Amino acid sequence: MESEPRELPDSDLLAAHIAGDPDAFGILFARHRDRLWAVALRTCSDPETAADGLQEGVIAAFRRASSYRGDAQVTTWLHRIVVNACLDRLRSAKVRRAEPLPEDLDEHASSARTTVGDSIDPAESSVARERRDRVRAALATLPVEQRAAVVLVDMEGYPVAEVARILDCAEGTVKSRCSRGRARLAGLLADVLHDGEDEADITSPTAARDAVPGNPAADPHVGPLATRGPPPAGAPTTD
Repeated sequence: MESEPRELPDSDLLAAHIAGDPDAFGILFARHRDRLWAVALRTCSDPETAADGLQEGVIAAFRRASSYRGDAQVTTWLHRIVVNACLDRLRSAKVRRAEPLPEDLDEHASSARTTVGDSIDPAESSVARERRDRVRAALATLPVEQRAAVVLVDMEGYPVAEVARILDCAEGTVKSRCSRGRARLAGLLADVLHDGEDEADITSPTAARDAVPGNPAADPHVGPLATRGPPPAGAPTTD
């Protein structure tokens, strides 16, 4: 019995797209959209730049799918294209803003630590929000190469070897960038760290996801009038 398209592995979906299946890439993109958006957002810090970088990367992947050689996982290949698109935008525009994210991107973050019964403790909620803003702002000050390494290794939890493939550099380079990035974050967040946390706590996948929320719950369209969210699944087929 033939498998449903949505049940196919990534490599089969990409192969189907290359063979001319009009729906395969949309299914592949929808499967990984949230994580790609989270990586783009954390790498760029600015939502508009992240949305543009993600859209450019996904369109490039759609058009250059035949360049995939199977020497890495499809997700690694997708992340490499998206991260490179984001880094190219940051380098060309020299974006270094630490602009706070829109409130709606923070609302879906877990509030389990700040609840009392069924209500939110306003004081703890305020502290948590301030902490997230501080971590976001500190992350945005890192050089783009360090930021990408810290985001992928410490926030997204990718192995160093896979990040090296995504960023097209040596594993030692990834480790060095992470080490320098963590040291800088530790200095910038010294008053946060004094409460008993260290830089590994601040940039751990759990803390980092809370500090810099990923994909919003809504499905905003990325176009000329709305560029503060990831592109919808059909976006790769358009210019």
